Amino acid sequence: MSHSPSRCGLVWVQVWGLCLQVKWTMEVLCFGLTLPLDGDTVRLCVDVYTDWLKTLFSQRDSIPPPIRKEPDLYAQKILRHLYSLFLPRSDQVSPLHLSLCQQVLCAVQSMARDSVVMSRDTWETLLHFLLRINHLILVLPLASGASDLSHLSLSVLLEVWLLSAARCFPSRSLWQTCRQMFNSWRHQPIAVETWSRVTAALTSRLLSLTYGPLFPPFKVPDEDAALVPTDLDDERIPLTWFRFLHMFSNPVELCRPPLIGRSGNAHPPPPQDEAFWDSQLPNIFLKVMSGVSRLVDAFLGMSRPRSGSAPPTPVTLLSMPSGSTLTSSPPVLNRRQKAANISKVTRVYLCDVIQWRCPPSPSPLRSDVDSLLHLFGRWLFDAALMGSSQAGIVAVMSDSWSSGRAEACGTLCRIFTCKKTSEDILPVYLSRFYLILRQTLQISEGACPLILASVLLNSSCLFCCDLTGVNLLLPTFTAALEDVLLDRDLLRFPAAVNPVELRRSSILILLSLLPLPLQFGSVQSEVTLFFSCAQLPSDRHVSFLSLKPRLLSILIGGLQTENDVANTHLILGKLIHKIIFASLKSQHPLLRPINKYLLLNDSAVCLSALEVLGGLAKVEVSVEESEKRRAVSSVCSYIVFQCSRPPPLHSRDLHSIITAAFHCLNVWITQHPDMLNHQDCLVEVLEIVELGISGSISRQEEKVRCKEEKELNPASLRVKEAAEATLSCVMQVSGAFPLLGGLLNEDALIGGPGLSDSSVKRFRYFVVDGSVILAMLEKPQNTDLSDQASCPSLTVLIRGPSGRHSWTLQLHLQPREGRGQSQVSTVPEHHGAAAPEDAGIQCNIKHQEFPEYLDRVPPVKADLSLPGLRETANKEARPVQNQNHDQSVLKRQRQVEAQPQMSGTSVAMTTCRSVVSGGPVQTARLFLSHLGLLTPDTLKDSGGVPAQLLSLDSSLPGFSEDLRHLDQLASRNCDSASVFYLRAGQRTAAEVLSNADSSSSVSSHFLDFLSSLGCPVAVSRTSPVSADFPGELMEADWLCFRLPESPAVPAERRVLMYTDALTEITFIVPSLSHGHSPQEVEPNEDSSPLSTSPVADGPSSPHWKASSSCSQSKIWIVWVERFEDIDSFPLNELLSPTRTETSAVNIQLIFIHPLKTGLFRIRLYGNKTSKFSLVVPLVSGSVVSKRTLGFLVRETVINCCYRRRLDSDSAPPPHVRRKHMISDIIQRYRSHCSEPTFYTALFQDV
Repeated sequence: MSHSPSRCGLVWVQVWGLCLQVKWTMEVLCFGLTLPLDGDTVRLCVDVYTDWLKTLFSQRDSIPPPIRKEPDLYAQKILRHLYSLFLPRSDQVSPLHLSLCQQVLCAVQSMARDSVVMSRDTWETLLHFLLRINHLILVLPLASGASDLSHLSLSVLLEVWLLSAARCFPSRSLWQTCRQMFNSWRHQPIAVETWSRVTAALTSRLLSLTYGPLFPPFKVPDEDAALVPTDLDDERIPLTWFRFLHMFSNPVELCRPPLIGRSGNAHPPPPQDEAFWDSQLPNIFLKVMSGVSRLVDAFLGMSRPRSGSAPPTPVTLLSMPSGSTLTSSPPVLNRRQKAANISKVTRVYLCDVIQWRCPPSPSPLRSDVDSLLHLFGRWLFDAALMGSSQAGIVAVMSDSWSSGRAEACGTLCRIFTCKKTSEDILPVYLSRFYLILRQTLQISEGACPLILASVLLNSSCLFCCDLTGVNLLLPTFTAALEDVLLDRDLLRFPAAVNPVELRRSSILILLSLLPLPLQFGSVQSEVTLFFSCAQLPSDRHVSFLSLKPRLLSILIGGLQTENDVANTHLILGKLIHKIIFASLKSQHPLLRPINKYLLLNDSAVCLSALEVLGGLAKVEVSVEESEKRRAVSSVCSYIVFQCSRPPPLHSRDLHSIITAAFHCLNVWITQHPDMLNHQDCLVEVLEIVELGISGSISRQEEKVRCKEEKELNPASLRVKEAAEATLSCVMQVSGAFPLLGGLLNEDALIGGPGLSDSSVKRFRYFVVDGSVILAMLEKPQNTDLSDQASCPSLTVLIRGPSGRHSWTLQLHLQPREGRGQSQVSTVPEHHGAAAPEDAGIQCNIKHQEFPEYLDRVPPVKADLSLPGLRETANKEARPVQNQNHDQSVLKRQRQVEAQPQMSGTSVAMTTCRSVVSGGPVQTARLFLSHLGLLTPDTLKDSGGVPAQLLSLDSSLPGFSEDLRHLDQLASRNCDSASVFYLRAGQRTAAEVLSNADSSSSVSSHFLDFLSSLGCPVAVSRTSPVSADFPGELMEADWLCFRLPESPAVPAERRVLMYTDALTEITFIVPSLSHGHSPQEVEPNEDSSPLSTSPVADGPSSPHWKASSSCSQSKIWIVWVERFEDIDSFPLNELLSPTRTETSAVNIQLIFIHPLKTGLFRIRLYGNKTSKFSLVVPLVSGSVVSKRTLGFLVRETVINCCYRRRLDSDSAPPPHVRRKHMISDIIQRYRSHCSEPTFYTALFQDV
């Protein structure tokens, strides 16, 4: 029989015109398809049938007229006949047979794609045909060479099925048939892979249809997305997706081989082929669970991309035997050129369930937990409980199934950790989930490390989601964390599990567990959930507080065993939390692990360790003096160690670390000034200051050199400036007493309205050592007043790099005990706001006549210049009559002294009276003379170095203005932070700003939080503002809010201010209410932040100070009622009305979310590219208590701003800015007068 499509139509009519002849010919062709493949008969039959099938989409003359007249009828018969071609002819598939089958499948695929006239019967016949041939190929283990055919046949089936769903939706019976047959193919890896690809493509279309364009897209490869027809109606997509999803029945049945392949007349593989089940089914089970996991992630809006520079480790390598590998197959639809892309998509990953550096966050529009569990819960719960009696499976599970179980457990953890704030979960789901965690986290010999790792990797925020009853799992997780964090090597876990990521997730869980024992205290819980019946203790109840020592031991142990930088940062950030709550005793070995990380070369870890040490100094915990000195000594030793490094190792980062170490030393000195009363501690600190300023320590040299003789060779200018700041702190707190009138200036002393030229003219201005400006106000003697008030006095205003100080001296010509009791103060009373708790420092000083170490000083010859009385008496050999005379004199003296008591009369004792001065007293001259400054050497310039004492000409124009600018320069670091309140569902900046209108718009916890940040300070409407420094107030940063707890502050613009000896923070709550708009304030180029002076100035009365330009970065604190609203915070919209050029990249965001337990969840967002971005004590993912929230937020703001100043070249320290300003004033207003003129001016009145 031959066939030539080129014959003319007339011949066809004559030979094939009758229908009976066409039917008879088709029977012959059907028989020919069953013949052996030796000749060309089978090939020619296939050619005829594939040519006739084209009549459904292309009418050709080569096709017989009966077929063209009724194409559906004959196409159905042809499809039934072509089934014979796919019948197996031998154990191996020959290339000819493979090519003929591919020809038929391609023809069927083209018919389904291009035909528009196919009837429902033809569609169903076509689908039945594809189901039968796929069942014939896939129900048994693939024959040799049949892998390509299985790929193509299954892909054609699913593609044609989707086309049918778009044009002629399959009947219910057909769907059931497909599901039954598909379940019999579950032992084939290609079936699972293709099912996963199709369901993923349908899920991508379903999500965009259900949730809209704002939902994160679920990206699938282009070849997979092309499987879903574009003309598939939106109403049919959910039906098609649901039916395709459940085309694969419960994956747990894969562990029961007798059920696999049981469908119709087919038979499963022989039982003796156990190697097939052991090698394939665990891998297939893993593929199914990974596909389900990917779908769950898509519904959560946190789908993970499969491409990147550093892809995660494939989970298939975690627990598979070395000899078992997945069967490699070419891609479907003959797309061999895209095999690499498809293999990348279908590969299964476990370790990418969490990527801490860039974790995928769930979408706020994500599905509810109950909805996801309704869809996937049965599969996931049964898979997680495989091998246990709860799942109803009686089978011995090997370790090869643990990978699939681990994927299921990890997916369940991700679902429950994505719970929304106001969402409720069915108790039945919670109970099953807790039961799974209880079983998988058991630490025993038979426990699976892979499942434990999967649970920990996916449960980093499990205790932060307000899950009902989740705190009952605290003992279970505590035991699991001990097993992970206290093990340095983690050798019991598979090699593919990243130990760094595993430890990081465990640390994040620990951060959320640490506040629980003290939050719930002695609350007891049943322990039957945590122990088996044999392990139940005698006391069936355990309190949360009893777990506190174990959690603290895990924290300290994890710090000692951790080597990763990011993980160390997380643990260091939590140390201050625990110290505040746990009230650690001095004997706790806390400084040892911190000192360990000071010796590392990583700059981020060293900075975090220094910040923790500085934070420990601010915590009010009873610590022994030895521990304090030990902390200071460790910082000093660290500075010596860093400065002694070879010159090639010195870099900007190293000098930044040394600068931070000096700052940490300043914190300890100002917070614990009593340490400087110990001579050894004071000497050690001063030696470190000497090292920073000069580059060497005198004690280490053979010959001691004076300061002026020593060559200055510091490590860098920044290190020298940091050492000068430390010296300033030492001089202010060592042996100091509370200063009064720190905020006084010239006008306050003379009662003027403001610093002006008239008030300046009444003062004498001198410069000492080129760095300190002395303003002296002389009060002449007034003989009309009392003796006390008539004494001449001198008031000195000292302006230096460390700030402004005021001193008053009075000249008395009589002893103290003879003065009147009335005291006349020459310093006007100063009224200001109450000082914060950390602002002032009081020192109890015990004055001594001689130093404590006097006995240890060896005597010199000068000590023998005055001989002792006994030595003199022995040498002179006085006569006896002289001694008798002395004794008689003493006896007479006693009698005279006893006479008033014997007579009963009192004797009036008179004291010396002050000598009346014959002329005016130049108190300024006397003061300078007492300081040793009025000598010929101190008034002369030597070698280009200015004289030690200079005078300033206050009559020059601009002098008072420059002094005002100097007073406005902050003497400590000034920072600012904006505080916002984000209510549930708010999306715009106007809604966020309106929350600060009144206290009724915010929660009471937020008001308590504001009160813990600082004290309310009133700001007048005319106060200047600036937009330069991060600590300066912007025009739109005015605060218009009310604190009912602060009735003393009027209802006007206010800010919250916190000050200590080194730092000042201004917290602003922006608002547009109370009729105060930002445009009402006119910008002033001389404006400055609301700031107070350092220790000597005191924080009692804020005033405005100017500051040089610095980084424009800012810190925003956002209180969120609903955690999922974080991603929709209107950051860019809020940046616009604040009139700042700060970009969103430079904004550091601190989100605070209150939990139902009374704790607070923290999330940090900011620029992570900087090496100084890892700031403590607050870290993202931690949970803190209400007691520590305000303190930790302040410390985080302080550390963040300080690190940014370290990373900036345009942010000199405050004392350096003041020193430069003083130098400019000296150069402008120095009085170039001769020595006679200088001395003459001292004797003249101002």
